[in-house]
Amino acid sequence: MNWKSFPLGLIGLVLAAGGGIAYSLWPDQLWAVTIAELVALICLSAFLILHFETVKSFSGRRSTRMGLNSILMVLLFVAILGIVNFLASRHSIRWDVSENQNFTLAPQTYRVLRTLPREVTITVFTREKDPGYQAFKERLESYRQASTKLTVEFVDPEKQPKIAQNYGIFKTDTAIFESNGQTIRVTSPSEVELTGALIRISKDTKKRIVFVEGHSERSVEDKERNGLSLAKETLTKQGYDIGAVSLLQEAAVPDKTTVLVLAGPRRAVTTEEQDRIRAYVEKGGHVLILIDPDTQTGLDPLLAHWGLGLGPGVLVDLQDRLAQGDLTALLVRTFTEHEITQDLTSAVLFPLSRHITFDEQAGQDWDYVPLARTSANSWAETNMQGRVVSLSEQEDVKGPLSMAAALAPKKASDEGAPRPAIVVIGNSTFATNAFFNFPGNSDFFLHTVGWLAEERDLISIAPKEPALRPFTPNPTQERALLYIQVIFLPLMMFLTGLMVWRKRRRL
Repeated sequence: MNWKSFPLGLIGLVLAAGGGIAYSLWPDQLWAVTIAELVALICLSAFLILHFETVKSFSGRRSTRMGLNSILMVLLFVAILGIVNFLASRHSIRWDVSENQNFTLAPQTYRVLRTLPREVTITVFTREKDPGYQAFKERLESYRQASTKLTVEFVDPEKQPKIAQNYGIFKTDTAIFESNGQTIRVTSPSEVELTGALIRISKDTKKRIVFVEGHSERSVEDKERNGLSLAKETLTKQGYDIGAVSLLQEAAVPDKTTVLVLAGPRRAVTTEEQDRIRAYVEKGGHVLILIDPDTQTGLDPLLAHWGLGLGPGVLVDLQDRLAQGDLTALLVRTFTEHEITQDLTSAVLFPLSRHITFDEQAGQDWDYVPLARTSANSWAETNMQGRVVSLSEQEDVKGPLSMAAALAPKKASDEGAPRPAIVVIGNSTFATNAFFNFPGNSDFFLHTVGWLAEERDLISIAPKEPALRPFTPNPTQERALLYIQVIFLPLMMFLTGLMVWRKRRRL
């Protein structure tokens, strides 16, 4: 071998390796990398030509052929690994083995991703050291695998400050959703926020939910325990436009109202207002009425027009109620087959409720479905004062009783004409800030609004943060747990220890 030409080969190898490393570190300097690789190619070619006879004689040896065979096997194995990795990167399969299924998307999220009408670009401004980086990365990877219409890009605002400046980014862990000229900003990697942003940005128009004011109703702006600010926030994330109206000042329900809500009125609703609500329903409107016991709302004529009625008293349930809670804190687990209740898996807490009645003769044009019922061991207590709460056959109404009902017309509407719908719930407290996050309450409220808004494709369990769902026993279950944990298990341990002790004494 001519050692004088050996540096050519060494220089060629160094330039080839250095060019590859330089390209990975500075991809913008493509011209320098190209020159280095060309010089490397010239040096290696010259080295091969100068030592052609040596290479020829070396390749004829038996040991060389055996070594070449090994090299070919290694190259084949590397090629197979490359193909497997290529396929896996484009058709990856993931299994979620976490305890709370932290990386499994909610059914609603999958429905949203399957029905995306157009491309959506998501740009996440975060750094690897930021607290939200990993959560954004893992969750958006699940989103991207479920839909080919999503494009996800991560940008480090420190390394690419111009892009961050163009988007007006002043804090990290911020995701920008872009589609069809619309932009939505999300600052939390939670599934609720991300899915809500997808819902909103995929709609050209928003359906409007209007809350009636003027009768001491619960306010969507009130952030205290009795307010509905959490309900408003969640509806906004679901892609709805929220508004308010006073039917005392308006001659009719505003146009483009998708759902009209009466949320727990405390004062009487005038006859003129009821006429406007009735006219709205007759034109194909959708109404949600939340009405509490011991309130003088004056809504009986309006409800009677649809065959509905408000039962007297307050519902009491000895079986389906919150353990250690008041007898009127109902924990409802009995639901009727309906689109609103089809995916409900958690009990709904209804504090202080009244029941709903239906007159088939007066409501013969309507299909009546009692959505939620009390157990057979319940009644409507008509006298909560002056005596111990107990069933009075003469005064009280024996259960099971319906506390929520849905109405839809039996006759099909003309093609293209809106179809009216009504839901009446004998409780408004379940949707307040104090109880909205209770397992089942937010689901029931969102399902109801979704059905009234004719969002059939989105009616599902709302996406939630991975959280521990506590077991909420009723009084019977609570007593059984007490007997088993406090009496039975310790007694069994004592008897087992006594038997072992007696057996050892006899040895």
